[in-house]
Amino acid sequence: MKTLLAICLFVAAPLAWAGNVPAPIQSAASAVKGEVLETMNAGGYTYLRLKTKAGETWAAVNRASVRQGAEVTIENTMVMRDFESKSLKKTFPKILFGTLGAASAQGADRDMVAAHAGLTKNTEAKDVQVAKASGANAYTVAEIVTKGAALKDKPVLLRAKVVKYNSGIMGKNWVHLRDGSGSAADNSNDILVTTLSKTKLGEVVTVQGVVRTNKDFGAGYAYKVIVEDATFQ
Repeated sequence: MKTLLAICLFVAAPLAWAGNVPAPIQSAASAVKGEVLETMNAGGYTYLRLKTKAGETWAAVNRASVRQGAEVTIENTMVMRDFESKSLKKTFPKILFGTLGAASAQGADRDMVAAHAGLTKNTEAKDVQVAKASGANAYTVAEIVTKGAALKDKPVLLRAKVVKYNSGIMGKNWVHLRDGSGSAADNSNDILVTTLSKTKLGEVVTVQGVVRTNKDFGAGYAYKVIVEDATFQ
């Protein structure tokens, strides 16, 4: 009983600091396995809507990169009822708090590593020279990278060459683009774009997307500036 009480206090304390309102823990549960149907990040936690053998349920773990459709195991779970997350502005009638199983966590990390570790060939072209796009919101790679703070959440138009392309990672295609602007010394010569559009290595594309800043996908992959929700022409 003392052990259970200690676990309850351990779970409740960080939630209070995160701005969430912890409800009484009703009961302990064994490890839960399921398919991830939905994910949300808030307050240092990742909330997962899971499809399990017993039906759908919500779970929360320390923030992690977990893709939709992944099979995960939540260990050391405790059931909390009527839990209010102020950061999400949502109350969960029932939610499991626990830890992501080691195999699940490693799988999430592998997905992120695969998105960036060159599973497809990388041209690493040093002599890329692509003319800047014309029209409203047109920028070079270097301009987007160096003006990221000013361009945050704004649409941009970019014309550049695909130097790395990995498809189907976490439901998106991950594309590194260069146009000859910027410098490798400060990483202003390369921009990461996430998209549902398909392309191929070495192709010159015109991209429309939205600038995002300070994106952390976990597994050590954090970006000061990227372009998301992109479409290719």
